[in-house]
Amino acid sequence: MSTPDSQHTQDPSSAMIDAAVSVAKNIHAKAILMHFDVIHDLKTIAEKIKPITDLILVARDETEERLARDATDKILRVPDLDLTRMAQIKMTTLMAFSQRMLEPEDTFLFLVGVRGQPLDTLVTMTVGREFELFYSVDQPRLTEHIKRVVFQQVLTIALELASEGREGKSVGALFVIGDPRQVQIYCQQNIINPFKGCNQKERNILNESMKNTVKEFANIDGAFIVKGNGVIVSAGTTLRPNLGGDDLPQGLGARHATAAAITASTRCIAITLSQSTGTVRVWRQGQMITEIERTSRPMPPHAPRITE
Repeated sequence: MSTPDSQHTQDPSSAMIDAAVSVAKNIHAKAILMHFDVIHDLKTIAEKIKPITDLILVARDETEERLARDATDKILRVPDLDLTRMAQIKMTTLMAFSQRMLEPEDTFLFLVGVRGQPLDTLVTMTVGREFELFYSVDQPRLTEHIKRVVFQQVLTIALELASEGREGKSVGALFVIGDPRQVQIYCQQNIINPFKGCNQKERNILNESMKNTVKEFANIDGAFIVKGNGVIVSAGTTLRPNLGGDDLPQGLGARHATAAAITASTRCIAITLSQSTGTVRVWRQGQMITEIERTSRPMPPHAPRITE
């Protein structure tokens, strides 16, 4: 039998939002980030948050992006993937940082939960102070010579490959984005470059028709070399940088050592996908900036377990 108190119990999501507003006010947070699909009353949420701090709504598709504009002009589009809570936070924060919605030393709150369920987690962070999230965020801006949309597209492809695999099998991949004139010094093409001879518009990674092509070629050993404007220079490329990555975390092998070394040797960003764990990592200036883990799922049958 219900009691008067139980009849007025606040639903979990509303309670979490009220708590976030209170914390944001006390710590002078730059923004509160939350996914659009957990909000049932956009107007009320906006009225609670916007007098205190910025509201950044995270949208997974065009419909969510359009509807979210009724509450705020700060919309962050992210790929629609099944990620753990911390992986959602890492991916979203990295994209917000690359789009300059967040700056170094900005303190922000992130409200998150299992998709379709009430909010259950409130995380407070300061960009640049969270070791696990941004190992080297105090360096010059992440994508100052790379189009932000290019970085996000490559990151999205890597995350989708981590989630989907190819033909039921996990795959590993290495993407190097930056100035190809510097990177090519350390390149060796051991197979015929599948992108050779294609015009630049056709082989631009921003071309949606190129997405599946890149995913198919991810099975080829070697790296993708991508210009800062999105043009794919080559695939199946072996990299032989002179420098080794300093303080590489234990358990990471050749692909990650190469990513650390090429980013230490040239002006580029590398994104790696581990075949054995499905973890996506971002590298810059010889260091890992962040790692995004997929949700736990069994390895496909007969798939090789490779230490990378």
